[in-house]
Amino acid sequence: MRKIILSLFTVFSLNFLLAQEENTTENIGDNFSLEGALAMFKSANTLEEFEKAINEENNSINNLDLNDDGSIDYIMVDDIKEGDTHVLVLSTYLNEKEKQDIATIGIEKTGNESAQLQIIGDEDLYGKDVFVEPVDLVEAVKEGKGPSIPEFETKPMLVNVWLWPCVRFIYAPTYIVWRSPYRWGYYPRGWKPWKPIKVIVFKTRCATHRTFYHRTPNHRIVLARKIYTPRRNHGTIVVKNRRGTTVVHKNRRGKTTVIKTRTRGRR
Repeated sequence: MRKIILSLFTVFSLNFLLAQEENTTENIGDNFSLEGALAMFKSANTLEEFEKAINEENNSINNLDLNDDGSIDYIMVDDIKEGDTHVLVLSTYLNEKEKQDIATIGIEKTGNESAQLQIIGDEDLYGKDVFVEPVDLVEAVKEGKGPSIPEFETKPMLVNVWLWPCVRFIYAPTYIVWRSPYRWGYYPRGWKPWKPIKVIVFKTRCATHRTFYHRTPNHRIVLARKIYTPRRNHGTIVVKNRRGTTVVHKNRRGKTTVIKTRTRGRR
């Protein structure tokens, strides 16, 4: 009887740990789809539409609860413009005073009718140097030696985003730099936060976006980072991952203070 009880307890414990593993992640940024954000940006006509789209529950872009209050955080969009470079900052308020950046979309005009962009996840949430960009997949002849039947391979090709409606919008002569009108406790009429879902379910829902938007080790929008870096927002973040739960605070000088750490399996 004791062996049966012990076996049942072991099975229950393993199932519990597996369930916990499914709902944890190496980086808390896995709860916000960078690829999905670019998909919403491509289809939006204005930055106001873009902000609305990434905060729409049915679009499965946002599953963040950085202040750990049990409700999804509202993501705001603000534009920083210098010359022909735009930096769209996606951020959220953790409380009345603290603001945390989620990601930035750097856009640079490269010609009269050409522009390129990348979205970069904030290193507090995603780790260092996480870049995502739109790509087209094209077939090219695979190089070989000697005469033979040509073989084809699929290669990614960078996308000229000039014809995206929102890109044309921000480069229009009449464009007024966009600043989100919302803040802590003041949100769009009709918007209601929802409860976060399991990470594995969220990642499945937004997986389709990864077909047209790929992660890359190459940082192409260099000027955008120089413009943005001195204006980056840091806050108190509740980090939940496979290593445990940590509350981290960073001040504007970059100093990091660990306020509380709880290792998994301990109380």
